[in-house]
Amino acid sequence: MKTKREDVRNIAIIAHVDHGKTTLVDELLKQSGVFRENQEVQERVMDSNDIERERGITILSKNTAVYYKDTKINIIDTPGHADFGGEVERVLKMVDGVILVVDAFEGAMPQTKFVLKKALELDLHVIVCINKIDRPEARPSEVIDEVLELLMDLEASDEQLDCPFLYASAKAGHAVLDLADSPKNMQPLFETILKYIPAPQGDPEAGTQVLISTIDYNEYVGRIGIGKVDNGSIRVNQDVVLVNEHDPEKQERVKISKLYEFDGLSKVEVSEAQIGSIVAISGISGIHIGDTICSPENPEPIPFQKISEPTIAMNFMVNDSPLAGQEGKYVTSRHLRERLMRELNTDVSLRVEDTDSPDCFKVSGRGELHLSVLIENMRRQGYEFAVSKAEVLYREDERNRKLEPMEIAYIDVPEESSGAVISKLSERKGELQGMSLAGDGSTRLEFHIPARGLIGFRGEFLTLTKGNGILNTTYDGYGLYKGDIDYRKQGSLIAFEPGEAVTYGLFSAQDRGTLFIGPGERVYSGMVIGQNGKAEDIELNVCKTKHLTNTRSSSADEALKLTPPKILSLEQALEFINTDELLEITPSSLRIRKKILDSRERKRAAKSV
Repeated sequence: MKTKREDVRNIAIIAHVDHGKTTLVDELLKQSGVFRENQEVQERVMDSNDIERERGITILSKNTAVYYKDTKINIIDTPGHADFGGEVERVLKMVDGVILVVDAFEGAMPQTKFVLKKALELDLHVIVCINKIDRPEARPSEVIDEVLELLMDLEASDEQLDCPFLYASAKAGHAVLDLADSPKNMQPLFETILKYIPAPQGDPEAGTQVLISTIDYNEYVGRIGIGKVDNGSIRVNQDVVLVNEHDPEKQERVKISKLYEFDGLSKVEVSEAQIGSIVAISGISGIHIGDTICSPENPEPIPFQKISEPTIAMNFMVNDSPLAGQEGKYVTSRHLRERLMRELNTDVSLRVEDTDSPDCFKVSGRGELHLSVLIENMRRQGYEFAVSKAEVLYREDERNRKLEPMEIAYIDVPEESSGAVISKLSERKGELQGMSLAGDGSTRLEFHIPARGLIGFRGEFLTLTKGNGILNTTYDGYGLYKGDIDYRKQGSLIAFEPGEAVTYGLFSAQDRGTLFIGPGERVYSGMVIGQNGKAEDIELNVCKTKHLTNTRSSSADEALKLTPPKILSLEQALEFINTDELLEITPSSLRIRKKILDSRERKRAAKSV
């Protein structure tokens, strides 16, 4: 018989990117006494990964737990980016309710809709938290109308529509139920969680059932499965069976060797856990997301939604350039394969496939950001490899028509830039669906566009809007192929011979376009050293020094003025490369190169196409 466990609440914090989820969790941790009075705590303490801290985004969902009035509140901080939607879909299976955080100025954004839709489909209770109410341009009452409208659009039940609204400033550490109240602390939010989020329920007498929703990985203990105890209890040394709804053949007998619960920011070892507890289990090498841990007497898997399929792919390959193996620690195909397979331990939205070449792997993910974060992590860990341009994954329908992934792009731009943005996106097969004026004088555009139309667009978008534009996208399924897109209007400047770039050679080259390298950098034949102002590729000799004669001295070189080179970031380089180019990635360098380095072979290959 099902019973409720009143001393536990399980909630997820969901929101659009940068609406304040992680900062809100910081305050809940601080005000529940997780940290000592004098303890120094860094901001966004839940974003533990270096890249998360630098970019100010959450990539992996994180578990934590706080205590309030003898009730343990398990909190899961989720990512807001569409590329990490796979994370959000899974973790919602562990909770009974969500706190939807919405920026008091920006209001309901595309990702707000995406995460809220997932929560409503799972019939979860919702608390709406209007955050950043201390922003000078905050408009909380209009934002409430937007959220209610969104709930109605998503066909929320009457109970879900009757959700409580709070007004908060996560940064200042307070929340109120009414704007007229004077803000003190986060107590109103804690009280609302206890009142509105249902206690977890299950049958304590039934056999064990724990659905694994997240996998963590630790080099010392291997895979760690994280999930909620749905029925029965689970204890150390218990014999259990792993089963999976999507893999009926799976019936693996294992033993629970270590069991943990979350407390603040740490995992605490426990000997037993009851219904409603969120637990971490280590010591089971074959554990995967979607597995259910059951008692051997009645192995019944818990239903689990299929993870969304990848929409974009890149080839990761062994670096074979003339400078290969000089800067990386891990450079062989065995190293590359092991690292990519290890990523599959924790990232369910990723796919890794072998290709015809043993030195090349096809890696598919949910978007450019998803794959660029993997690349950045790998280069920081000492890997050296090359990647190809991102390409979308096509499908065919029952009538053998070509289908491609589509996106809805929501764009906020200054009014004077809207014409240029509309023109550029139309060239990339985008269709304008709606246009409206926002309160701050900017224009909001809504485009239906193929996913490949956005590849390489973000850098150009920032230039068009002088850095003032905001571009958000959300996946919109597969649609009919829209026709060819001409990605890059400009060609590349290519190094003609190997050596070291010198000022004299670069000075002659800079008239042809924008350079990516400065003097003293090593180059090789076939390496891309800049962008041509015109459409074709040009080969240049940037290692050329001035010949000495009795009328000129080499010291005259010092008078040559070079324009500073444009140093591309990883994202910019991934956007820039063309289909016949590769990006060479090492821990200390990013180099763009032609796939075929030899000039004559390149021309021959171009003719045969």
